[in-house]
Amino acid sequence: MRSLKLYLFTFVAACLLVMTGCVKGFSDFKDTNTDPTKSSNMDPAAELAYTQLFYSGSLSVLEKTTAILLMPMMQQTGGAYFTRYGALYIENKPYMNAMWEQGYESEIKNIVDAKTRSAKDSTRPNLHAMCRVMSVYLFDELTDLYGDLPYFEAAKGFIDGTLHPMFDAQKDIYDDFFKELRAADKEFDPSKDKVSEDLFYGGDVTKWKKFTNSLRIRLALRIAKREPDLAKSEIQDAYNSGVMTSNEDICMTQHEDIQDSYTDLRGNGVSAAFNQQSVVPRVCQTLLDQLKNTADPRFVPMIRVYKDFANQPFNRTDVTEELRPITGIIGVIPGHYIYDDYLNAQTVTLPDGTTVTVSNNEQKAQFANFLIRNNAPFFHMTYAETEFLLADATIRLGLDLGGSADQHYENGVRAACKQLSLFPEGPTISDAQIDDFLAQNPLVKGTELEMINTQLWINLIMNGPEAFANWRRTGYPDLQSAASSESSVTTIPRRFEYPLSEQEQNKENYDAAVAEMGGKDTWTARVWWDME
Repeated sequence: MRSLKLYLFTFVAACLLVMTGCVKGFSDFKDTNTDPTKSSNMDPAAELAYTQLFYSGSLSVLEKTTAILLMPMMQQTGGAYFTRYGALYIENKPYMNAMWEQGYESEIKNIVDAKTRSAKDSTRPNLHAMCRVMSVYLFDELTDLYGDLPYFEAAKGFIDGTLHPMFDAQKDIYDDFFKELRAADKEFDPSKDKVSEDLFYGGDVTKWKKFTNSLRIRLALRIAKREPDLAKSEIQDAYNSGVMTSNEDICMTQHEDIQDSYTDLRGNGVSAAFNQQSVVPRVCQTLLDQLKNTADPRFVPMIRVYKDFANQPFNRTDVTEELRPITGIIGVIPGHYIYDDYLNAQTVTLPDGTTVTVSNNEQKAQFANFLIRNNAPFFHMTYAETEFLLADATIRLGLDLGGSADQHYENGVRAACKQLSLFPEGPTISDAQIDDFLAQNPLVKGTELEMINTQLWINLIMNGPEAFANWRRTGYPDLQSAASSESSVTTIPRRFEYPLSEQEQNKENYDAAVAEMGGKDTWTARVWWDME
């Protein structure tokens, strides 16, 4: 794990040279691919670094996908007017399209090219293995959101001018994911090339192997209802091959303290999506109640009340402790706006003797500053998640994964609490606090999966796509629909709809994919692995 350096912009600028010939429909590939101004010998390590940075630094994608749609939909945030699309299930195709349109054009194009180039260089097996894992990681986010999609032919426009790639079945895509992850795990070799450009682990092959196998467990559990035998074998083999064992193994991008623009990727894109708003999203009551009612030690440091300072979130005055004995800590009800459920203004005295008046809007709780800093780390996969997944697999599939479900659950809770200290100015939660929480919240027979995956939902705050995927996989937490008269649908959506560009420019393959899902491209349809 390493912080971003300014020299990354060299890599980014270089990668931009190959961004114009993406998958299909964006330009004339045959002309683009013979353009003498484009690189024919791009360093795949630069392309890998670019995709890593884009994933969590792209404000243009994360604002729409995570801040506007998925965190509100998963009842982690809400209240602000711009969150209504996710919180109230108001259909907005451009927002749903952002991950596809920009993901293929920026990330997929570069990672497929990097994987292809690195495969031809026998002196760089570790780079090739990293590109294989990164390719799975990027494609998984897309297929989990949309379902069937171009995979095997996804970047052929760059390679041979194919303009209309076929949509592949999600089952076939997942089968290839497992093949690629198994192969990458075997390809990693600490004695071979060091990939210093790597932003996740600084080229540490041992940690890459742990990420690879932990990711395989995540994906195997996705298909556990569809293909339990395959899930069992992949999980057992991945565990035996070595998974994350401490917070030292967390896969994360350490961003710089820079407010992202739509072109500058160095800051945390999710934070930028929060901080540029005139009203910072509030904490949803569903999440607030879960933390408060279980006496979670993360409740106090993570959930705060601020006297706002317009458009300058880090100049806010913390009035949490002054308001706590007067009103308690209040979130926004699912589907409600910040101005609903009106609260009378309260005047409080601060420790320095000054008094401030806290309005209705300001009394609705927010995430603490440390969570939404521009240089907040983005957690791609954590040791805590790995332990929760092992606990889930132990209960769900009856596997022996080095400990009981109770042990894995406890390990997950401890790691999830401790990882907050990795944020700049983040809190350190004591062992005694965690012990108290576990004593009050042990796994209860018959509710194990609910408890495990509710903890995982908390752990995935700030990672909207993954929280959405795990909720669909497990049904936990048991979120109730917040639909109102403004809503486009009455139930919580299950996927994103395909972009209009696919209907217009890849119609035959688009129509075939829609036919496979029942004939309608709706966001209430289910992807292949999403079974009731």
